[in-house]
Amino acid sequence: MKKIFIFIIWVFAFSANAKETTFDKTLFDKAQSDGKVVIISSWVKYCTSCASQMKVLDKAKNDFNNIEYFKFDVRNKEIADLFNIQYQTTLLIFKNNKEVYRSIGEISKEKIYKAIESSI
Repeated sequence: MKKIFIFIIWVFAFSANAKETTFDKTLFDKAQSDGKVVIISSWVKYCTSCASQMKVLDKAKNDFNNIEYFKFDVRNKEIADLFNIQYQTTLLIFKNNKEVYRSIGEISKEKIYKAIESSI
């Protein structure tokens, strides 16, 4: 039973579909100029909490109007340096071209949704 559980966690953590870089500076700038709330999250391949956070944020894309969500591998130093991100599972929210929220390790749907709601 324990081996099955470990295998399931491994499959979830290394799922290629969920973990892909979608951040694009041009799209980020356009979303901000269009007045959207922009959410950025960082991940790394082996991180299960990153996968959990991205699952919540993928759902939030459909549950909230006027938000844009980008994710990137934290090992991409160009993007990480742009936002001063040093850790996986970092969550940033921008509104009106300003960072309004930052957290590290947040995976709770309730807390993430509350942060988004307070930013809209």
